[in-house]
Amino acid sequence: MAQARKRVAIMLDLQWPYKRHASTFAGTQQFAKEQGWRSIIDEFAHDTLPARRGKPIPYDGVIARANHDLADRAKRLGIPVVNMWASSPVWNKLPGVFPDFDASGQLKAEHFLSRGLSNFAAMTAYKNRGERMELVQFRRLIEQRGYDCIAANSPQSSSRSVGHWRKTKHLVKVWMDRWKLPIGVMIGGENLGRLVVQMCHERGWRVPQDVAIIAGQNEENLCENPSPSITSMEFNYERIGYQCAKMLQHLMDGGTAPKRPLSLSPSGLVVRESTDFHAVKDNLVADALDYISRNSHRPIGQHDVSRAVNAETRTLQLRFRKFLDTPIATEIRRVRLERAKRELAQSDRRLEQIARDVGFKTANRMCEIFRRELGITPTDFRRERQFKSKP
Repeated sequence: MAQARKRVAIMLDLQWPYKRHASTFAGTQQFAKEQGWRSIIDEFAHDTLPARRGKPIPYDGVIARANHDLADRAKRLGIPVVNMWASSPVWNKLPGVFPDFDASGQLKAEHFLSRGLSNFAAMTAYKNRGERMELVQFRRLIEQRGYDCIAANSPQSSSRSVGHWRKTKHLVKVWMDRWKLPIGVMIGGENLGRLVVQMCHERGWRVPQDVAIIAGQNEENLCENPSPSITSMEFNYERIGYQCAKMLQHLMDGGTAPKRPLSLSPSGLVVRESTDFHAVKDNLVADALDYISRNSHRPIGQHDVSRAVNAETRTLQLRFRKFLDTPIATEIRRVRLERAKRELAQSDRRLEQIARDVGFKTANRMCEIFRRELGITPTDFRRERQFKSKP
């Protein structure tokens, strides 16, 4: 007798065209096709499930942005639920799969620090648990380096009404009044990031030369237009959706729920114009950094950099030591490593191609640098960050 197809409700608030909704859904459907599930989109699964036992139960499991009602009914009925909403009021009461917001906050801080910035600010939605987690790790790393971060809260939605919009603009204005330029600014959402860019322009501040910005979760349409494009974090929500579905299958098969939610590492920062800048109080070093950024894919060394900025190599080395506390060769290697990490996370190109195109020449050289700098091989780095159809 053929085994009955699993009936799985999908409750992901799909009227919002965000990756954390739509891409998570796409990931669940990839797994659903592999397993032969019957997926049923039900944005009110908490109401569809019967209030008590004794009535027909329409689903074998649920993947959801879970609320209290869903958690309570599912528990009463013995129906497994996997939660993918980190700000859910029941995030710690259900099995879940979330982005690793701790790692994201650290990556953002490291990116700003690598740009030579020493002033920092952050604005996050006070009701968004993921953004709060990012901020904790962002501030921790910034403060470890001896710097401060001017943090402020924003409403979860600034466009709910004209009143909310005006309130948000006032909050941003008061926050910006406290800044000291140049500054690195972490912002929770792309919409708010765009507002900050506009308000910087109104003040005559340049992005990124005066204000470098990282905002949101890589909603491409908002990040790439209008100019300047905005650097953002890519979490790969398809992978999160796939792992949600995989966890639900495990639970529907009678498996034990994990003791804590699964956190998946972000793919990495998608670096765009809003952080394409080095804040260095030395024009010679700034010119050298710009040259390295534009030419690191070529076979350049410290002497090439020195010639490009019309300086003696020893003089430039001393300036690098003074203002960056690092030699020229280390900066070249760092830029190549960052580009290799982005390529590995965002493409399926062969290691040999990536190594050649980012400036390492050979895959063996790239592997050597990865092991020394990160304690991991390029292949393992890619495996951890990329979505796999059959993990």
